[in-house]
Amino acid sequence: MGKHVIFGAGGRAGRQAVAEARRRGHEVTAVVRDPSRYAGPADDGVRVAAGDVTDAADVAALAAGHDAAINAAAALDADTFFSDAAHALVKGLRQAGVDRLVAIGIATLLPGPDGVRLLDAPGFPAEFLPFCLAHAAGLEVLRTEGGELDWVYVSPAGDFDHEGERSGRYEIREHGDMALRVSYADFAVVLLDEAETPRHRGGHLAVT
Repeated sequence: MGKHVIFGAGGRAGRQAVAEARRRGHEVTAVVRDPSRYAGPADDGVRVAAGDVTDAADVAALAAGHDAAINAAAALDADTFFSDAAHALVKGLRQAGVDRLVAIGIATLLPGPDGVRLLDAPGFPAEFLPFCLAHAAGLEVLRTEGGELDWVYVSPAGDFDHEGERSGRYEIREHGDMALRVSYADFAVVLLDEAETPRHRGGHLAVT
C-alpha cells in the first residue's frame, strides 16, 4: 500500500480523506495545526503531525517519503491563505520529491452551462466573493507555477451533503450547479482515487 500526506486533516473533508486512505490500507501522515485537537481517525497507520501548509519548509519536511499529497486545508478568513498554500505546496512538494497533489477547491470557480463562472453570475452574493476570489488565486498559482507538479483541483459540482453517507459512487460533471450534492465520504473516494491512480491532471475536476 501507499503513503499519503493529508494537509488539513482535522476538517470535515480531511477527516474523511484520512478514513478513506486507511480503509484502503494506506499509511497516512495527518497534518493539522494543533495535534492535541485532532479528532479524526487514529490508529497505528495514522501519524498526526503539526504543520503549516503555507510554509514550504513544513510541506517539504512532512511530505518527504510519501507517494502523494492531499490538501484539504482551508481558512474562512482566507485573504492570501490559498495562494500562500499553493506556493508552499508547489515548492515544498518539489523539494520532497512528491509529484502528485490533489487539492480541494470550491464549485463557484466552475463555469455554469452558459460558460460564465458561478461567482461571476448576476446576483452572486457579494459577501461570499472574497472567499471565492481567495480560492481562485490559489488555483491560479497551481496553473501558473505547478508545471512540474502532477496536480488536480477537485471540488463538488455544487456543495456538500453534510449528512450524506458513503455510497462509493460519484459522477464527474462539466459544469457547476449549486443544486448538486456529494457527501464528504464519497468526495474522499474521489480524492483517494486521484491520489492512487491519477486520471485527471492540471485542471478543475467537478464531482457529484
